[in-house]
Amino acid sequence: MSGLSTADATERLARVGPNALPAHAPEPLWRRFVRQFQSPLVYILLFALAFDLVLWLSEGAHTWPIEASAIGLILLCNALLGLYQEQRSEAALLALMALAGAQAWVLRDGRLVRLPTQSLVPGDEVRLEAGDRVPADGTLKDARGAMLDESILTGESMAVDKGDGDEAFSGTLLVRGKAHLELTRTGAASAMGRLASMLGDITAAKTPLERRVDQLARQIARWVLVLAAALGLLGVLAEGVDRAPEMIIFAVALAVAAVPEGLPAVLTVALALGVERMARHRAVVRRLSAVEALGSVTVIATDKTGTLTESRMDVRMIDASDLPRTLTAIVLANDADLTTGAGDPLELGLLRHAAANRVDIAQVRQAHPTISERPFDSAWKFARVTVQEHGQLVSYLKGAPELLFGRCTLSAEDRDSWGAKAEAYAAEGFRVLAVAWAEGDTEEQLTLLGLVLFWDPPRPEVPDAVRKAQAAGIRVIMITGDHPATALAVAHLIGIPGERVLTGEDLDEYEGETLSAALGDVNVFARVRPEQKLQLVELLQAQGQIVAMTGDGVNDAPALKRSDVGVAMGQRGSDVSREVADLVLLDDNFATIVDAVAEGRGIYENIQKFLRFLFSTNLSEVLLVAAGAILAFTLDLRDTTGALMLPLTAAQILWINLMTDGVPALALAFDRTPGVMQQPPRPANAPLLDRPSVRYVVAAGGMKAVLALAVLGVLPLFGYSLDVTRAAAFHFMAVGQLLLTYPSRHTWMRPLPNAYLHAAVILGVGIQVAAASLPWTSELLGHAAIPGELWGVVFGGALLAWGLAETCARLAWRRPRQEGVG
Repeated sequence: MSGLSTADATERLARVGPNALPAHAPEPLWRRFVRQFQSPLVYILLFALAFDLVLWLSEGAHTWPIEASAIGLILLCNALLGLYQEQRSEAALLALMALAGAQAWVLRDGRLVRLPTQSLVPGDEVRLEAGDRVPADGTLKDARGAMLDESILTGESMAVDKGDGDEAFSGTLLVRGKAHLELTRTGAASAMGRLASMLGDITAAKTPLERRVDQLARQIARWVLVLAAALGLLGVLAEGVDRAPEMIIFAVALAVAAVPEGLPAVLTVALALGVERMARHRAVVRRLSAVEALGSVTVIATDKTGTLTESRMDVRMIDASDLPRTLTAIVLANDADLTTGAGDPLELGLLRHAAANRVDIAQVRQAHPTISERPFDSAWKFARVTVQEHGQLVSYLKGAPELLFGRCTLSAEDRDSWGAKAEAYAAEGFRVLAVAWAEGDTEEQLTLLGLVLFWDPPRPEVPDAVRKAQAAGIRVIMITGDHPATALAVAHLIGIPGERVLTGEDLDEYEGETLSAALGDVNVFARVRPEQKLQLVELLQAQGQIVAMTGDGVNDAPALKRSDVGVAMGQRGSDVSREVADLVLLDDNFATIVDAVAEGRGIYENIQKFLRFLFSTNLSEVLLVAAGAILAFTLDLRDTTGALMLPLTAAQILWINLMTDGVPALALAFDRTPGVMQQPPRPANAPLLDRPSVRYVVAAGGMKAVLALAVLGVLPLFGYSLDVTRAAAFHFMAVGQLLLTYPSRHTWMRPLPNAYLHAAVILGVGIQVAAASLPWTSELLGHAAIPGELWGVVFGGALLAWGLAETCARLAWRRPRQEGVG
């Protein structure tokens, strides 16, 4: 068999197209743009814009509508930013999904090669193993114990036995056995492609974090409307009906100031940047909800082989009574291909050892044609092949020692002796495999050939990653199908504590509180069946743990799906495990999981920084305007036009919201905080703002408002007019708001320097000074020009506010955190 040539496959691919489901037409750009306005916070701005335009038109439209223009600019900038970030996030996710996309072993030019399933064409021959998703329609060849789950097409939950010549349809799942598939229909012509053409798009659900932000936005919108209505009514009562439009515009501007309209955009930026950084660490996020869950993980339940270890599976020694027959056995009871690297790492290790002992693998296989076989499965823990050898049937088996010992014709003394050997080898960290044979097509009355010892060393970076996870309050447990002694030896090498191991048999015997108590003490689980992984996940979750579970096999899918963060292996994982997982490790490395947890915590920390910054500065505006308005009403303070002397004009409020909120807040998404892994996990039900953050928001916001009121109260005593005084307060609020980004970042943890934030603050200060200096912007902002000496007051006051806010932060987080609250 040679399969298609590369040239032939390329020609067919150009003719029939990629093996992919029909793509739906993308949502039009205009519809995406309109969707940016679907938010309770934006509705307030739209109402304000409409009201101001109606008022402007009713007055004859003689002057430029400053407030309406400012509100419109805020809405436009916010919508364009949201649109850009949405498209960027989608493009990034599509690129990441391509990294973790399905691949298949394909026969091309006489060799098995690993290719993306999109490049398959009719006529290709694909090798399928248990756990593989059938990539296209085709006819089965060389099917050995093959069972297909066709429920995705038929709805029938029972797997169906398949043999040579049977048709297999795209999207179905090989749950057991092995086979080759000659493709007949790909892409839209396949069964899955035809079904997809009849289905509409499925709307992606929002993440829990996005839903909580939406809920917060609705709560803010209600309070903002109540506050604006109260101030507007107070203004009308104080000024009379003639000045009602002016008072209503002011109330609307205040509502705009209180609205954190940049919240969705910053959330999108934080998630997108985090997902991209995870990809650089070789962790591909398949579901954004996993990003939030990663920050709350309290338990990582991990496989041993390939995740904690290097999955090299080098044979260190064969302890055998008949070495030549043992070498023959490990070649024949083996489906791997040493030339291409296709196959299980353990089977490839066996072939490498046989080749190193000058065994001609191809010749041995050709001289022993296969009659029947039973592929390895965790349900029976061994593999068998029956071959024709010198005119008679001979069966070779390899599998778990304790299982094959029971099938061999060993005396009690020999069984104890071999059992002690296997136990001793396992205690040294070796993975131990038993090999046996028998005449005939049988799996009983076997003759034991010996033991094969594999050395699969721990990855060098894993011990440090385990220590890092434990320092972060995360418990690491090992769940493996390997021998208990081997599992415990490896656990000790990498720093997982404990002297006790629970086996799958123990899990079957333990019940209720006994099992729960044991689960609290034991960190190593061996000889565990895949279905028992699901049991362990559910038990841990019942104890209130947030569980990240790794898996690679088809039977691991239920546990991966049930866990809070399912982690699949990108290199050796089955298609179905990758499909149900939230996170795919491109390098199959445990250290990558810990890096992803750190990134998830960092993303949530950055979101909290933004919330602290935005709410503290918005609170200061609301307090300043509300207190200033009450004082102006009470003292009957008037400007040169006779209008009530409010602390900030509507245009000034809108300017602060437009120029000093958005860009610095977005820059916070680039923050990196190494200390996140020195804190306990954040509870999954923790509020968006924890108690220290709320204390900081109230203290910093109140302090800044008091300083602004002081500016308004003191400057007139030195002979400055009320207009100049208000302009100075306006500049103080704007510059002070920019500088308050820095203390908003500080908790018990100190972030790394952020060049993007420095640039944003410097740019914002420069724009603020320019706005006061240029005549047309100064006029637009209500005579914002101020004498040179008052810039000293502005910057001095802003620096004072910065220093006091740092003090507020230190007081808010004055004691080390006792429990993870974000």
